[in-house]
Amino acid sequence: MQKLPQINMDYVVDLLVRLVTTPSPSGYTGEVMSLLETEFEGLGLPLRRTNKGGLLVTMPGCDDENQRLLSGHVDTLGAMVKEIKSSGRLRYTPIGGASAHSVEGEYCTVITDSGRRYTGTILTTKAAAHVYGKEAQDLERKPENMEVRLDEKVKTAAETRALGIEVGDFVAFDSRTQVTPSGFIKTRHLDDKASVAAIAGVARCLVENNLTPAATTHLFVSNFEEVGHGASGAVPAKTKEFIAVDMGCVGEGIQADEYCVSICAKDSSGPYDADLKRRLVALAKEHGIPHAVDVYPYYGSDASAALRAGADVRAIVIGPGVDASHAFERTHKEGLKATADLLVAYLLE
Repeated sequence: MQKLPQINMDYVVDLLVRLVTTPSPSGYTGEVMSLLETEFEGLGLPLRRTNKGGLLVTMPGCDDENQRLLSGHVDTLGAMVKEIKSSGRLRYTPIGGASAHSVEGEYCTVITDSGRRYTGTILTTKAAAHVYGKEAQDLERKPENMEVRLDEKVKTAAETRALGIEVGDFVAFDSRTQVTPSGFIKTRHLDDKASVAAIAGVARCLVENNLTPAATTHLFVSNFEEVGHGASGAVPAKTKEFIAVDMGCVGEGIQADEYCVSICAKDSSGPYDADLKRRLVALAKEHGIPHAVDVYPYYGSDASAALRAGADVRAIVIGPGVDASHAFERTHKEGLKATADLLVAYLLE
């Protein structure tokens, strides 16, 4: 058994913190893509931007005919300004699948077309308990009953527009990032910046140890996964195997936890490749990597988007276990390491 090289977990966690604190709701990912472009350029790896703004990095391998692709996505849940209300507050429309319950009370940033940024808070339209009484508690949490309270002295739509805020501006949810002494990373947007940080850590590990992948491997950083079409294009023609590195689910009826790499056998798009699943499980067992195989009932991935678009690839999803997905997410360094270790074992097999 080949001993796996050590992943620099300090680098992975540091990059993860930089990623989650860089706003990037689907449709607004230029800033975070530039950050990652700089990281991969520093490794001397060839890369290019796709027409949709994704990032494709290539690691040349021993076999150039049966190529592989690892994907992770940096677009996150967020919102967009739908209406400037007569009160000067903002009605929003969600980007991705964040429920109103999970963003109530969250701080946010409105990003205008000119690049100006304004802070605010997401509240219900009847948030004041001393004004609305029981109605404040019973109001249904849905976008129609929510609004963004801006941290600006505005009382009319005209005053808000005078700030340069307009319908179609992006609203980014604050990440509230903390890395605890016990090894937890709790923050919004672990989906899927945790996996992207792990992929970057793997690339750095192989480059610094002068290791060549068994097959030419593309690292695809997707920027429209949360809205369903991230990897529906730009899959290189020689790609035979596609691993979407995305968050693993944690919850009732799920085997995975925050300390392992989750291997998804099936999600709401259907079963993934059984042979690829068996190989990954065998590699995890061979190298003593904590892992679990699961079925995700409410889930889709860049791999399923590629398959729906007609990509002729064998595909599967793996990733670190993330608690409270699409809400107040949390994972652990051990889950990140297990994911990175399994990717290294796969790339070198």
